[in-house]
Amino acid sequence: MNFARFALIAVFATVLAAPALAQTAVQISADTFTIEEGTKEAVFVGNVVIKHPTVNVWAEKVIATYGEGGTSDIKSFEATGNVKLETDEQTATGDRAVFTPADQLLRLTGNVKVSNAAGNVNAEELVVNLATNVSTFSAGQGGRVTGVFTTQ
Repeated sequence: MNFARFALIAVFATVLAAPALAQTAVQISADTFTIEEGTKEAVFVGNVVIKHPTVNVWAEKVIATYGEGGTSDIKSFEATGNVKLETDEQTATGDRAVFTPADQLLRLTGNVKVSNAAGNVNAEELVVNLATNVSTFSAGQGGRVTGVFTTQ
């Protein structure tokens, strides 16, 4: 599903790539920020807001796990608690969002809602495979994926 993939790819690809791209300004604010060298985690907690020129992210907590290369070597990016991803064209919300660069999978889970001018989709989970450009919405146990689309 192209419209869902666009927003989610833009959000995580630009936010995760930002530490490695010094020319891209990314503003992050939170109630607390902790670097945990032992676990190689950058942890933002409380009213986290990430502002990038093309996307904004809101969550209660954001954890970026990095490798030996520091913040330019992101292993995973996880946002939890009332997650909202917003571009000029659309909004995606859920309980948790995780991006893992190694397998190029982006997962938005828990009460997922993606909406734009073309319509909206509700699901329990959205998995976007950036390597294959395939987006899959899934329902929870006993549930259904629902959507409303505007025809042209």
